[in-house]
Amino acid sequence: MLKVCLILALITPALTSPEHGSVEPVVSGIGKIMQARSVTGDFNGTVLVAREGHILYEHGFGLANLEWNIPNDGRTKFEIGSMTKQFTALLILQLVNEGKIRLEGHLSDYLPYYRKETGNRVTISELLSHTSGIPNFLAIPGFLEGPASRVKHSVKEFVQEYCSGDLRFEPGTKFEYSNSGYFLLGAILEQVSAISYEQLLNDRIFTPLGMKDSGYAHSETLLSHRAAGYERSPAGLRNARYYDMSIPFAAGALYSTAEDLYLWDEALYGERLLPTRLRDLLFTPNLENYGYGWGILIPKAGAPYAGESIPMHGGAIFGFQSLIQRIPKHRELIVLLDNTDSPKLLDIAVEIRRVLSENH
Repeated sequence: MLKVCLILALITPALTSPEHGSVEPVVSGIGKIMQARSVTGDFNGTVLVAREGHILYEHGFGLANLEWNIPNDGRTKFEIGSMTKQFTALLILQLVNEGKIRLEGHLSDYLPYYRKETGNRVTISELLSHTSGIPNFLAIPGFLEGPASRVKHSVKEFVQEYCSGDLRFEPGTKFEYSNSGYFLLGAILEQVSAISYEQLLNDRIFTPLGMKDSGYAHSETLLSHRAAGYERSPAGLRNARYYDMSIPFAAGALYSTAEDLYLWDEALYGERLLPTRLRDLLFTPNLENYGYGWGILIPKAGAPYAGESIPMHGGAIFGFQSLIQRIPKHRELIVLLDNTDSPKLLDIAVEIRRVLSENH
C-alpha cells in the first residue's frame, strides 16, 4: 500500500495539469473494476495502466504464493508465456536492420540442419506472421500431458524432433498460430549470431531499457519475487504442472513485471531499439490481423476505441496468464499479469479500456 500511495503521489501532480486533466475518475474506475474482479476470483496478479508516459494505476491483487501467504505487488515476477514472441520478433528485426537476416530469406538459409525440402519454402516473414504452415508442436496429441513436456531439450534436438513436421498448407496462404515457428526463430537467432537467445535478450533489450526484472524463466534458478503458478481444478487452485522451460524457448519462456513491461512499451514509441520503418512492421497487420509478434485488435462498433488499431498479445503457460494492450493513438497501455490460469483477462481489459475512453 505504501508503494502504491507513493506512486500516486508522484504521478498525480503531473496528470492534473490543464494538458491532462484529472486522473481521479480513471484511477477510481479502474480500482473498482479490479477490486470486483479480485473478489470474484477472476484476477490474481498485478495490473498496470499508463497514459502518455505516466503510470495512472498500478496495484497487486491476491497472492504471489498461496502457501506462504505472500501478496502480489509491483515487484512480482510472472511468467508471460506467448508475450515472449514480441521480444523474439524485435530481435529478428534488429538482425534484419544489421543485414544479417532478410525477411524474404528462407528458413534453410539460416538453419543448415533444418530439413531443406520444407525450409526452402518458408520465409522469415512467414515464421513471424504465423503463415508458415509449420505445425504447432503443442498440437501433437499428448505432448503437454506426456513426458515430452517435462524433458530438457537442446535447441537443435527439439527443432529436429518437434518442429520439422510436414507443412499443413502452402506458406503464405493461411494464418495458423504456431509456437514451432517462433521456436525456429529463436534457433535462427542463435545460429546467425553465435550468441544464446537469452544473452541476446539481455544485451539488446533488457539491459539497454533497464528491464532488470525480466529474463528467461529457468525453473531451477533461484529468482527473487518469483510468483508461483496455479491452475484451476474442480477442487480449487492447485500448484501448476511442471514444464521444462527449454521447450517454450523463444515462443514463451520469459518472465517479467508490470513495471518492466511499461519500460518496454515506452521504448516502442521511439527508435531506441529499431528504426521506425522496421519497428512499424511489428504492428502492420498480415493475415488475420497478426503483425510480427503482435496481434492487432480492432474493436467493433460499440466497444471502447471502436475502429482503432490496438496492438496486443496474450500469454498462457502452466499456472500463468498475461495480457498486454497498447493504444497508440492515446499512448495508453494496459498490462495484466496473473499467476492463475484465469480466462478473464480480455474481459477485464475491455472494462479498463472503457474507463480510459470515457475519461480523456
